[in-house]
Amino acid sequence: MSTCLSDTMLIMMSESNSVVDYDAIVVGAGVIGAAVAFELARRGWRTLSIDKGPAAGSGSTSSSGSIIRFSYSTPVGVMMAWEGMHYWKDWENYLEAPDESGLIEFVQCGMASLAVGDDGHAATIKPLWDQVGIPYEEWTTADLAERFPVFDVGLFGPPTRPDDDNFWQDPVGELSGALFSPDSGYIDDPALSAHNLMRAAEAKGSEFRFNTEIVNILRSGSQCSGVELADGSAIRAPVVVNVAGPHSAIVNKMAGLAGTMAITTRPIRHEIHQVPGPKDFDFGEHGTNIADDDTGIYFRPQSGNNILIGGSDPACDKHEWADPDDFNGEVTATHWDAHVLRANKRMPSLGVPHRKMGVVGLYDVSSDWLPIYDRTDLDGFYVAIGTSGNQFKNAAVAGHMMAELIEEVEDGLDHDVDPLVVRGRYTGLDLEMGAFSRNRKINPNSSMSVHG
Repeated sequence: MSTCLSDTMLIMMSESNSVVDYDAIVVGAGVIGAAVAFELARRGWRTLSIDKGPAAGSGSTSSSGSIIRFSYSTPVGVMMAWEGMHYWKDWENYLEAPDESGLIEFVQCGMASLAVGDDGHAATIKPLWDQVGIPYEEWTTADLAERFPVFDVGLFGPPTRPDDDNFWQDPVGELSGALFSPDSGYIDDPALSAHNLMRAAEAKGSEFRFNTEIVNILRSGSQCSGVELADGSAIRAPVVVNVAGPHSAIVNKMAGLAGTMAITTRPIRHEIHQVPGPKDFDFGEHGTNIADDDTGIYFRPQSGNNILIGGSDPACDKHEWADPDDFNGEVTATHWDAHVLRANKRMPSLGVPHRKMGVVGLYDVSSDWLPIYDRTDLDGFYVAIGTSGNQFKNAAVAGHMMAELIEEVEDGLDHDVDPLVVRGRYTGLDLEMGAFSRNRKINPNSSMSVHG
């Protein structure tokens, strides 16, 4: 613990005449919340994580596509994802703790971003990969057809919905190939990843409480001082970190911060569907992650010859904003038909199963679909929110960055004036946290598509 933080704690104890129970309270125990708790605990902080759900990773984390990729359209986004991959690759050594439930597996099957010409997403990310030094292969259309003989390599875009007559038109032209990153992959059990991090944090002294609801963020003047629970009890800490996922805006409001950020967050409902792979190609064994903006989906292998399919948020798909405490948790025909029929365009032998299988969850979406990793206008209150369905892969590096930020700001850094740059633990890359500011301007060159 830093001397400055200890002084802050003593001042708060004097002002409130209360005992400080913990050094920090982390609101939310999804994969990023658990990573924040672990990283703070590694630095000697006494942390308490509080979650409304029944277990670590039981919320949005459990419904993640859990794809590990580097296909972002900003330099810092690519660098953070590349750094993040190394945590997953070194998972057992990184955690330094066992888990009775076992450890997740990082399946490095690679990822192919299908290319639709000189101005598509693959063309955007290639120079960024060159800049960072990320290995890749450029596949021709013939390469793609040879590797995936079940693929129709035609151009179907722009994406449409099955109730649009254009959906059923024959392809015009062909894909121009794909950009393949061999280091990409997926995590076989996203919820288990949060459990692994929880156990690692507990081994460093962290505590976790589940089925526990926070109803207020406490403050002493301009300083955060803890949380109030639904049972009327209070827990005191000079630092509170909002990692509440779809509930992030609600927690910010509790802290009196509604309307104080240029970037806002709100929950959006999403579905990911599972279908058996085509009988003439074992996608589970030989497949790879695919980003297919031409049809409006992404998909990846799943254990056995199965495929997970999600939507890439094309313009034709209406956003489904949701109440985080009251939303439809069942797979719907509307989303199922769109995803599975789009996948059949790319793989005509896939078919449409009668049984609809998948998971339903919420993304905590920011104004520009990029995360907010920042301090706030309330001293001691921090946010790791607005992860928009694309930050699972960055969970561990986000935890590291947030812990660095919290220590530096508590030691006196004015992050708003002099944004912190964090050195990547594995790659040595400089990660500029100002890019994730709550008061940033929206980057018009940033892609807002979803690829898991």
